[in-house]
Amino acid sequence: MVGPPLLRRYIGRRLEALRRKTGLTQEQAAERLQKGRATIARMEEGHEGVRFRDVDIRALLEIYNATEEDADLLLALTAETRNGRRKSWWHDYTETALPTWFGLYVSLEDSAETIRQYESELIPGLLQTPTYAEQVARVPAGYVPEEEIQRRVEVRVERQSLLTRPRAPHLRVVLNQAVLHRPVGGNQAMAEQMTHLVEIAVKANVSIRIVPFSAGVHGGMAACGPFTLLDFPADQRGEPLEPPLAYAETLTGAIYLHKPDEVSAYRLAWADLEKRALNQQASTRLILDAQKGYTSG
Repeated sequence: MVGPPLLRRYIGRRLEALRRKTGLTQEQAAERLQKGRATIARMEEGHEGVRFRDVDIRALLEIYNATEEDADLLLALTAETRNGRRKSWWHDYTETALPTWFGLYVSLEDSAETIRQYESELIPGLLQTPTYAEQVARVPAGYVPEEEIQRRVEVRVERQSLLTRPRAPHLRVVLNQAVLHRPVGGNQAMAEQMTHLVEIAVKANVSIRIVPFSAGVHGGMAACGPFTLLDFPADQRGEPLEPPLAYAETLTGAIYLHKPDEVSAYRLAWADLEKRALNQQASTRLILDAQKGYTSG
């Protein structure tokens, strides 16, 4: 279950690796293909507008002296990008509700095999109820135009379908206990949100754990706030289709970290969070206690 953007990025990296192995520059490869350098660059970037025409791919594979194994793989993959696959669900939202910097994350999330998220202030988008999501979209006041708020809520709800599809990714969430006690939208909204967390946590592919106040200093503090780690499926050779990614958002953008030492640092922060977090059973009890508090309040 690999989305078109991830497939294109993977094809691009393999084409780049073959080119570099021959010692050719993009300009030299383009000259031999009788195309502009921009065409080679767009192919290697996995750009959405590239068609990966069979005649061009075969010519490149010959220029790069590709092995039969590499050729068979790339011809099969590039054919998959042309076989009439439906466009990804988020395309309907890219012009408005999805900022460019977030659209890339959503496309990668849609193809991830494992998603690890730490959140210190809010319920993560994949676990939010519509009411909770709407309240979040309204802060800070005036930043998101009123007419776009509902579209942003629709995006968050649509994203959650990946948790119930065939071969759904594994979602592992660690929440700061403060998230349970920060009212968003009033008592009823929070009671519904807590109930939703308990219901979704029973899914085999979902884990929700809480870092209690008693844990003291933890890896999320070292990371200076919320972050996400994405791991991707492997190809037939056992190589990841996309390098592991660490991701963190700001109000107006996002940080995408691919370098091994950067990802390793966030993995260490995650390992510390998992060590200090309550197990899932104890975490569920805390969530239920919070739910009762909002119901009785």
